[in-house]
Amino acid sequence: MEQGSRVKTLGLSLSLLLAGALPALASTGSGEPAEFVNLTGTTLGIFALILFVAAYTLVIFEEKLHMRKSKPVMLAAGIIWVLVALAYAAIGDTHTPHVAIKANLIEYAELFLFLLAAMTYINAMDERNVFQALRSWLVGRGFTLRTVFWLTGLLAFIISPVADNLTTALLMGAVVMAVGGNNRKFMIVACINIVVGANAGGAFSPFGDITTLMVWQKGKVDFAEFFAIFVPSLLNWVIPAAIMSMSVAKERPEAMAEAIGMKVGAKRIMFLFLCTIITAVSFHNFLHLPPATGMMLGLGYLGFFSYYLKVKEHRLLKGGDQPLDIIGHNPDEHERPAPGHDHGGHGPLAGFDLFRKVARAEWDTLLFFYGVVLCVGGLGQFGYLAVTSHFMYTGLGATTANVMVGLLSAIVDNIPVMFAVLTMDPHMSHGQWLLVTLTAGVGGSLLSIGSAAGVALMGTARGIYTFGNHLKWSWAVALGYVASVICHLWINARHF
Repeated sequence: MEQGSRVKTLGLSLSLLLAGALPALASTGSGEPAEFVNLTGTTLGIFALILFVAAYTLVIFEEKLHMRKSKPVMLAAGIIWVLVALAYAAIGDTHTPHVAIKANLIEYAELFLFLLAAMTYINAMDERNVFQALRSWLVGRGFTLRTVFWLTGLLAFIISPVADNLTTALLMGAVVMAVGGNNRKFMIVACINIVVGANAGGAFSPFGDITTLMVWQKGKVDFAEFFAIFVPSLLNWVIPAAIMSMSVAKERPEAMAEAIGMKVGAKRIMFLFLCTIITAVSFHNFLHLPPATGMMLGLGYLGFFSYYLKVKEHRLLKGGDQPLDIIGHNPDEHERPAPGHDHGGHGPLAGFDLFRKVARAEWDTLLFFYGVVLCVGGLGQFGYLAVTSHFMYTGLGATTANVMVGLLSAIVDNIPVMFAVLTMDPHMSHGQWLLVTLTAGVGGSLLSIGSAAGVALMGTARGIYTFGNHLKWSWAVALGYVASVICHLWINARHF
């Protein structure tokens, strides 16, 4: 992990420092060159860059320092915008920073509300034992190790477009750890397969990864157009999976008698989540409103249904039809049945509470995105993104640049990389926007530290799924990466 952190830090530092040494020329969304105020060589500009690199270094060493990743980037974001304001004030411009930071805040607000609604639904399904029931079903089937290898990878590819790659990787990783037992070799390749499958599945859906969500909300790719990279994404997973499966034995581990049922209302919550997705897509495609507003409407669906569940479970608890006393309601912290009670909602539960699901959202992650958006936006005001855009998309060409984005996302992180590309807004064909969406999504699979799915599994499968063990199979993952790029350039040639 330490080796991976040093590599990631070095890659980030080199990429951003390189940007500061390039000529000052921007590419606008219309494709025409536009002049900008180049402050990359100023003392304040250089200090802002160093501050961001330092903050992101602390993010990388989160597990070592036990400091939440949101804290350094939030601090850096605030200071960077102070530096932006001072730099522009020195040249007599106090208007530009104000307009720029408001634009960044609007972008973040849309992302925040969308993710908050999605995370609340995921937490609600988790509390209703949806994922635990799936896990117990897989563990109790008595499949061979090779079958489990393919099933967990396939499910990671299928589930991540609807949920997200992080949740999917943790769920499938739990299955692998439960089935694998002492078979370390199986668990290593199975975890790698899950990470690749989850990232590949998330690449062709706006809901599968933060990067695809940003691309969709920015209007660069429409909802249905994401499916144009389904086949390249599938190849990205199938090729390394086929190679790694050769090392998995066909032995059949002992079946585990672990039966967990879903709680009352679980299926209806899944249906409401599907309705919420349809609502968000309809808001974007037909009403031309931000998808986040549709997601918040969908959260309203869950809010009303949560009231029904709360009343129903309270009545079951009391054994009658008394009204629910909301005042003073203090359910158990995790809202889980006590040991020995059933999982169907008939135990001593205080009722389903929507706001507890909201509280359980990944607030560290949500605030981390705030820091990333404002840090990258601030560096953009100094001119770093414009000069990087000129170097990559004008100097190297769009195809080479977009392939490099995927490689860079394995070292740095695909979220700031993709946000930087969207902020640069280079003039590209539709096929190129699909390409960078694909590469940023699947490029993180090249290293264990390149995606949230990989980092999360390194934490839960500590000592088994490691940076070094993943690196041994990176050549197979790289073959899938190359194949997916070639496949996209071929089958989607009409979009270029």
